[in-house]
Amino acid sequence: MPGAPRATDGLDAARVSWSVDGRLVLDGVDCTAPPGAVSGLLGPNGSGKSTLLRVLAGVRVPDPAPGRDAAHVRFADADLLALPRRRRARVLALVEQDATTDLPLTVLDAVLLGRIPHRSLLAGDSAADRDVAAAALARVGMSAFAGREVATLSGGERQRVHLARALAQEPALLLLDEPTNHLDIAAQLDTMRVLRDLAGDGVTVLAALHDLNLAAQTCDHVVVIADGRVVAAGDVHDVLVPDVLDPVYGVRCEVLTHPRTGRPVLVFDSSD
Repeated sequence: MPGAPRATDGLDAARVSWSVDGRLVLDGVDCTAPPGAVSGLLGPNGSGKSTLLRVLAGVRVPDPAPGRDAAHVRFADADLLALPRRRRARVLALVEQDATTDLPLTVLDAVLLGRIPHRSLLAGDSAADRDVAAAALARVGMSAFAGREVATLSGGERQRVHLARALAQEPALLLLDEPTNHLDIAAQLDTMRVLRDLAGDGVTVLAALHDLNLAAQTCDHVVVIADGRVVAAGDVHDVLVPDVLDPVYGVRCEVLTHPRTGRPVLVFDSSD
């Protein structure tokens, strides 16, 4: 991704709280994602993963903090919460799960939406924009679908189109909410390979994931949250252990070692 600036400092969020209808969804969350690495955001359903990603992306505003330090979200020496929307969209991209549109967009047109932050408001798509969009589609294996309408695609195909749209933004920070949702196992592995390749190019990646073994096999760093609070964060070998996972997920976990990669392989049983 040649257009993305390279961060020497990764994502650093602190004291992030968010509530709705008097219910605290995020409770003073501190979250980091190292530069040029794939970080997994893990936790049970309802733990606050999606909400945290939306706050980090500026889609939702964190709660004020009367009498104490306010939340901050910094990346590469920039205060993301203070950046104007268009400038922030040139720094980060968010891929939400199950994003839909009723507009009759082709796949190529949907991906070209990712170029909007990089051009003037009244400008049309340039040849360079189309080249970036075509490269993004190729990277996610969707080039053959460029002329199809998004509404005709399967859930997994749409998910890859949303990823391509985010890649077309050429972000330095990529936030993803369940990017392997709806994908078969081959497509899941391919998506995680794309994320690892992006990290190798210097992009900082933070992805909410449900599959703990997929996280164990592909992430450099993980953050586990439960009930809106961070329970543990760090290297997969240190965090994906029974002492952390058993109480968070209500299971009994055994950790094996992959014979080829040396990474953790998790085996679960009911806690009953």
